[in-house]
Amino acid sequence: MRTHLFGGAIVAVTLIAGLHMAQAQNIITLGAIVPSSGPFAEWGRSNTATLEMLEKQINDAGGINGAKLKIVILDDGAKPAQAANDLRKLAGDDHALAVAGPLTSSACEVTFPVANQMQIVSTSQASSKPGVAKANRPWAFRDTVDEGILARASVPYFKKTFGAKSVAIIYDAKDAVSTAIATKIMPKVFADNGIEVLNASAPVSFNTGDLDVSAQVTKLKSLNPDGVVIGADYSQAITVLREMKRQGLDKPVIGGTPLISSAILAAAPEIPIIAPATFYATMKTPKAEKFVATLQPLLRKTAGLPPDIEPSMYDANIYEIVSMYIDAIKKSGITGKASDLEADRTKIRDYMTNLKGFEGFSGSIGFNADGDASKAFFIVQGQKGAWATKVTGCSTGGSC
Repeated sequence: MRTHLFGGAIVAVTLIAGLHMAQAQNIITLGAIVPSSGPFAEWGRSNTATLEMLEKQINDAGGINGAKLKIVILDDGAKPAQAANDLRKLAGDDHALAVAGPLTSSACEVTFPVANQMQIVSTSQASSKPGVAKANRPWAFRDTVDEGILARASVPYFKKTFGAKSVAIIYDAKDAVSTAIATKIMPKVFADNGIEVLNASAPVSFNTGDLDVSAQVTKLKSLNPDGVVIGADYSQAITVLREMKRQGLDKPVIGGTPLISSAILAAAPEIPIIAPATFYATMKTPKAEKFVATLQPLLRKTAGLPPDIEPSMYDANIYEIVSMYIDAIKKSGITGKASDLEADRTKIRDYMTNLKGFEGFSGSIGFNADGDASKAFFIVQGQKGAWATKVTGCSTGGSC
């Protein structure tokens, strides 16, 4: 009798184990690297809410070719070394088919080479420092537009709108894309447009996390520029804008995509801000409006963000990235089985390389030979609490 029961237990355990294996094989795993802690935690938490929303949407609709979607989300704290370790874990331990992220250019410069070593697609939702994906082909991609391309559209608008003949620069020296925008990209584009950079030889700098930039803004004010270039992400730029307001330096501001956030508009509402974007929360398109309406309450409920924080461009980008991966899985015969992992990852790489006409929030998306997105962008002006489109362009220079 004991032998019979023991044998039955073995059979039961075997059946349960087989069921678990079958269930595991019926899961499609994707990875994501976001900075849920550290200086860009707000973006990371918002990205996480976005991915959880997308995962639920897909699974509620029946999954991917009958398989359940699982997105493994890891926090890199905006630390490049941690981002690289996260990618190794996602590729090795979690057997992810592809990875969305990391977010910063600094992290991508360290992580993209690892993606090439492990032969897994890694697509950044925010990196826009020139050349970062180009240096790490063929597995690195960015659903973003090169800041150099964007500056060539934003600077002429800035000059025309505000009659600017001179600018002064302040930037976050600890952030790779901010440094590139302020010290390499903008000075050249301003020179090409006949605008003098008053402190080109000695731009004013601060470091990520600095709370007091009064001395730096005093230097800017002493130059009496027609406008101010801020090379920083919005959370750091807020500190600069508040100090500009306090010191009465009410001059128009121009910067790159890291400035795009609803939060920055409240820092100094009377100071106009010009920046490029591929998405912003008040876009008047059905797809964008539906996305914002669905995600907005989740930013408070699941991400714990303040009620005035709206979905960001990087939320839209990471939503697009994972949606591309899902489309690749559906169209490329990807199984998600462990035995097919290498082949499946290659299929996603080939899909991304040859992608044309994927419908994103700003229109059609593809990728150029450098791994950067070919997509529409907008030059927007933020003032009195809202962003408004002023110029529409395309990263290819033609029609998107």
